[in-house]
Amino acid sequence: MTATKILVVEDEVIVARTITSQLGQLGYDVIGTASSGKVAIAKALEAKPELVLMDIILKGEMDGIDTASYIREHLDIPVIFLTAYGDDNTLQRAKITQPFGYIVKPFTSKDLRIAIEIGLLKHRLERDIRENRDQLATLLNSISDAVIATDEQGMITFMNPAAESLTGWYQKDVLGKDISQIFHLIDEITDSKIENPVTKVLREQQVVYLDEFTSLITKEGKKVPIGDSASPIMGLTNQINGVVIVFWDLSERRKTELLEQALRKEREVNYLKSLFISTVSHEFRNPLSVIQTAVELIELQGENLTEAKKNTYLRRIKLAVQSMKNLMEDVLFMGKTEANKLECHPERLNLKEFCLELVEEFTSVITSGHEIIFTCCGEITDAYVDEQLLNYMLVNLLSNAVKYSPHNEIIRLDLICDRNTNVAIFKIADEGIGIPEADQLRLFESFYRASNTQSIQGTGLGLVIVKRCVEAHQGTITFNSREGQGTTFTITLPLEGNGDVAKKN
Repeated sequence: MTATKILVVEDEVIVARTITSQLGQLGYDVIGTASSGKVAIAKALEAKPELVLMDIILKGEMDGIDTASYIREHLDIPVIFLTAYGDDNTLQRAKITQPFGYIVKPFTSKDLRIAIEIGLLKHRLERDIRENRDQLATLLNSISDAVIATDEQGMITFMNPAAESLTGWYQKDVLGKDISQIFHLIDEITDSKIENPVTKVLREQQVVYLDEFTSLITKEGKKVPIGDSASPIMGLTNQINGVVIVFWDLSERRKTELLEQALRKEREVNYLKSLFISTVSHEFRNPLSVIQTAVELIELQGENLTEAKKNTYLRRIKLAVQSMKNLMEDVLFMGKTEANKLECHPERLNLKEFCLELVEEFTSVITSGHEIIFTCCGEITDAYVDEQLLNYMLVNLLSNAVKYSPHNEIIRLDLICDRNTNVAIFKIADEGIGIPEADQLRLFESFYRASNTQSIQGTGLGLVIVKRCVEAHQGTITFNSREGQGTTFTITLPLEGNGDVAKKN
């Protein structure tokens, strides 16, 4: 692993050399030292360090705080202050730059190492969270449904392009304004005003839905029939941090003879979307709680933190961040499939070797004691498939088998390559909780989860995406299940594939 590159900014030559020596002994790579703010900025621009250790009192026009502020704003490099000044005034000035650590001299090598590792970790977490927020904003801006979000006071914090088009308002003109000034609803039959859904959510603290025959009054005064749901945005302490409204234009549906059926379907889809938003919020809250707890424990224990405990806390945080990334990837993947932008690029692949490697890697990361048994039938196991999509299918089904089976149970993965029918058949079987018969017809619906899985974490996206991946290969997926006795999923894919499969599905 490459050593972390660090820039030391210290105007006392002897102190700078001492710190450099300490860092070298700790295994870090000091890419240079600087004695003034301007020199520090120049070296940071040139060498691009991963972290800066900054003294507050420096020679020249810029002190350490001014320099740290510039580096954080323009270069996105974490800064840790190493200073002999711990007074309140200096501390308050330093806090403005949002440093990633603050150590008062004299300090030990242990203090230095802990501060650096926590600083690097905080910076990575901050960057990951920022990227996740950007991805979520991109997702919301690309969907066809209109979305408006508010804070806990009902003030608008977000509006996507679809909402701008439908309401006649632009986001730049409504940010910070009360939702009641922008989002006006009336009953289509009586023309009476309807209570703003955000107000209702904040009062009742639960998801609310519009009644049938509700219209939105746009900025220009036009009536637009809409379907709508409003859901609370929950914080880490189970307090409402805001509300998100999802709505869509029903004008065309009003003109059809299937109006009643269409409205019922929209209500059902709306409920599932709201349930999905609530589930995703819950799934994000769990890893965020882990991160917050681990960081607080690190900060509270300080010098008493052993290397073993630190590694444990860091591992928990990394796993939590990975969980958030995986969830966001599933959401973005689902967005592609909904927009018909899922691409399948088949290439020649030895299915037996692929499955053996997948089982070995999968078994190495699970901690539940399950045993994965793989069998293969067929002498020639080459096929034309999209390796990435195949990996998603099998890993998702194996993960479900593990999730819904008792610990230490056996999971089976069988591969059958039939040259007579030119198909590859994958079977994933478990002896877990099974799927209730009443839920089986809806198992591949977006956001739907079986009734006996509600206490187990999940978003209801996995099987939907698996089915889309199978269909992208022009294959089929089926299952057999009995509640309390287990489930077997069967995927059938063509061995040779078609020449025109590598396209958007």
